[in-house]
Parts: sequence; C-alpha cells; structure tokens
Amino acid sequence: MRNICLAFAIFLALLPEALAQANSGTIKGKIHLSGKLPGNPVIRMGMDPMCAKASAGKRIVQEYVVATADGSLANVFVRVQGNVPQTPVPTQPVTLDQKGCLFYPRVLGVRVGQTLQVKNSDAFLHNAHALSGKDQGFNVGQPTAGNVYNWKSKAEEIMLHLKCDIHTWMNAYVGVVTNPYFAVSDTLGTFTIDKVPPGTYMLQAWQERFGMQTKPVTVKAGGVVTVDFTYTGNEKPSASLRQLTVPLG
Repeated sequence: MRNICLAFAIFLALLPEALAQANSGTIKGKIHLSGKLPGNPVIRMGMDPMCAKASAGKRIVQEYVVATADGSLANVFVRVQGNVPQTPVPTQPVTLDQKGCLFYPRVLGVRVGQTLQVKNSDAFLHNAHALSGKDQGFNVGQPTAGNVYNWKSKAEEIMLHLKCDIHTWMNAYVGVVTNPYFAVSDTLGTFTIDKVPPGTYMLQAWQERFGMQTKPVTVKAGGVVTVDFTYTGNEKPSASLRQLTVPLG
C-alpha cells in the first residue's frame, strides 16, 4: 500500500510538467556561418600583471566569433517574439561572473524584473559597466573577490553590453526579455527552446558581430519545429550596436 501511495504522489508531482509539455511545443535549430571563419585577436593580458598571472600558460582570444571548422556558430542569442502568455518572473538570479579577467558567460539572457547577479571572482579590481540604449545602465566598482552587484532590468533590451573600463577587452552581452522563451547557441551551434505555447511567432537571432536575423515560426502543441539561421559573415551590425562595441584593449 505504501508503494502505491508513493507512486501516486510521484505521478501527481510529474503531472503538471507532463501537461505543460503536451500543451506546448519545442523550437530547435542550428546557427551556421557559411563564410570564412574570421580570426579572433589574442588578448594581451600582460597589460595587467594580475590578469597575466591569472591566465598564465593560456592563449586567450577575444571571442567575437566562436565557430567550429564546419561553421557551427556559438554564443548566438535566440528568442521568441510575439503575443505569448505571461509567466511569473523567476526569483532565482542569473549570474554573470568576472574570472581570470573575462566575463562568464559572454552571452546570456534574463527576464525583465529578474535579478542579474554580477559577481567578481578575481582578487583584484574590476568595474562592471553596463551600456544601455534604454536608460538602464550601471557602472559599479568591485575591488575584491566575492563582491556581488544585484541589478534588475526595467525594460526589454537586445542587447545590454557589459564591459570593464579597467580591462577593456572584457565584454559580455545580456538579452533582457519579457518572456522565458529564449536560448543561447552552444559550441555545436545548436539551441532548444521548450514549453513554447502554440502559436505563430517571430524567432530572432542575434550575434555580436553579425547582428540580427528573424524568421517566422509556428509552434504546435506536442510538436517540435526546426528553425535554422545562416550568417554569411558579411553582415554588418546596426549603428546602435557599433556604438556599444568596445575595441580590443
């Protein structure tokens, strides 16, 4: 009897998740770079002895374009645009770390109203400087390891650009969105956005050097739809993005 009760309890716990999956769909895809792979410049960490020590023995490059030999493109922010039902904003923060004189991860997403936790894991000074086109930027010094700055966005923004004025090679990009249906492509260039309500939307892809692309997508309950994006490498980012791009220090 006890085993039956336990099994029933597990069933009830899993039921909402199963229903959500049955009543929603999944968007999968791959980001591809068809043109020649550009070379990423080597970061001169020796400009700061502390950074040089933290990266000793490593060849660190500015990851403007992260792609494999076959053109699989990582660090592309992909999101669903359209009239989707509102969902609660997560209480769990999203963390952006400064470690070894780099931001980790380089590209990430956060909901409007969700906490972005900017952390310093280095035992020396960084300043997290967010450049915003929506008047929601910030600039805070973080002098020691363990310093954390909590920030909540007020408006959607693609993308919020973070840099460090002390170590000018440090860059990160945050997609601030109003719904939970977003992803960042992995090292294989793939992405998955699940639990998307049925409907027709626009799917937007953003890459820091090549800018934005959009494609329509129709999601069906219980279904999986594939949407791929291809960059040629000749695309130019918008003027606003160029203004937020910090040259290699």
